[in-house]
Amino acid sequence: MKPIWIVDDDQSIRFVLEKALLREDLPTRSFTNTREVLAALDAANDDEMQGPQVLVSDIRMPGGSGLDLLDKIKQKHPGLPVIIMTAFSDLDSAVSAFQGGAFEYLPKPFDLPRAVELIRRAVDESQREEVAEERMQAAPEMLGQAPAMQDVFRAIGRLSQSNVTVLITGESGSGKELVARALHKHSPRANGPFVAINTAAIPKDLLESELFGHERGAFTGAQTMRRGRFEQAEGGTLFLDEIGDMPFDLQTRLLRVLSDGHFYRVGGHNAVKANVRVIAATHQDLEQRVKQGAFREDLFHRLNVIRLRLPALRERKEDVPSLTRHFLQQSAKQLGVEPKRISDAALSQLSGFNFPGNVRQLENICHWLTVMAPAQLIEPKDLPPEVMSNAPVEGSFGAAAPTPAVPVMPSGEALEATPAAVHVAAAPAALPAPAAPQSANWENGLEHEAQALLAEGRTDVWDVLSRRFESRLILTALGFTRGRRIEAAQKLGIGRNTITRKIAELDLDRDGA
Repeated sequence: MKPIWIVDDDQSIRFVLEKALLREDLPTRSFTNTREVLAALDAANDDEMQGPQVLVSDIRMPGGSGLDLLDKIKQKHPGLPVIIMTAFSDLDSAVSAFQGGAFEYLPKPFDLPRAVELIRRAVDESQREEVAEERMQAAPEMLGQAPAMQDVFRAIGRLSQSNVTVLITGESGSGKELVARALHKHSPRANGPFVAINTAAIPKDLLESELFGHERGAFTGAQTMRRGRFEQAEGGTLFLDEIGDMPFDLQTRLLRVLSDGHFYRVGGHNAVKANVRVIAATHQDLEQRVKQGAFREDLFHRLNVIRLRLPALRERKEDVPSLTRHFLQQSAKQLGVEPKRISDAALSQLSGFNFPGNVRQLENICHWLTVMAPAQLIEPKDLPPEVMSNAPVEGSFGAAAPTPAVPVMPSGEALEATPAAVHVAAAPAALPAPAAPQSANWENGLEHEAQALLAEGRTDVWDVLSRRFESRLILTALGFTRGRRIEAAQKLGIGRNTITRKIAELDLDRDGA
């Protein structure tokens, strides 16, 4: 086991901690100043086992403070738990320690059993994070060990040399687009473009032009010829998300492209050949839509060559811990901050949640925790109100919808992929927005925050909470629109200049907004 490094210019402190830790079979190595520690860390880079498991440092020492040491360590060893020892008069520094990424602070004079228990907890957390990091490195593209996920992975593998059309079904937020990207990446078209379009998010009058392009003068405002998504995806894959919401008349045009491989731009007279693989996705029951007359039966059969059904996250609870750690790492990287760690108790509470918004909801929660959790180690009390109550409000992160069942060929031949779930760990097109608690939960949380700030004697409560509210609202809208500011402003009911100004004022540009 790697040693616990102790940094303190007070020999008595070093001696007491060394003896206490050795009684717990925890090896130690001691230093008197920050220069010695940094030199030892540089030397340990060549031999990982000589590096520290946990570092315990005093905050005030000759030749450099513990906070300076913390900052330098986090630049080179971001996953190393650091405990800062501080006198009671240095509690302001303790806040800085947390902001700098410290695991915990230990006030002096400290109770020795409590100090040992804290160091033991940091060791456990360090070892758990090492195991989690190894697992993530072993499976960098896809996350999940649930049997249902393995079925989908096998199905993607079987489809890897095929250009067949695939229909992906599953609840909102279950990862349909990410599976489509995986199908593209592992297909013969991997070197071609992957183009995605959400047919439900584009007004009916614009969707035809978005899909097929238009000629100059085709309609008012069409000053130049524009290539549509089919042409943009030439030689690659076109992903049609929420295909169940496509307008009926456009379904006819799509059917024609799938049938003969040709289409016409809006206002055009020359056929354009489409060399495109189509992958479609929906959260709706397309068979029911066909019965209702809202979806063409012939188009349904054209799309339903191979069907992959993604399960809800509540059907694959064993994947919540690995996904949580992945999203915490991902959010920290996007925000440019130290990744938060999560305790076993908090993971247990999170795993018991129903996740009506599926993987996307978990991703949003992790982003919320990265911003809002007060310490580096996330405890159950830090989780959002809807998780704490374990009774989520219907639709708080996206309503659950019924989904068709198993992947089958139209002939009835099974693809040997039972109802399955998947999450592909690819970079999102835009920063995921924090998930917003609903109704009374949200209002109770606001009231609690206001009371806490008022009790501290703060005189800037309005500014503090207003900034947090506006930041959360804008990030949520940007996440919903995948970073498109104009569309986010329209949905929020504010102007383009207003959202641009607010993003600058609230320092949200670093979030990739």
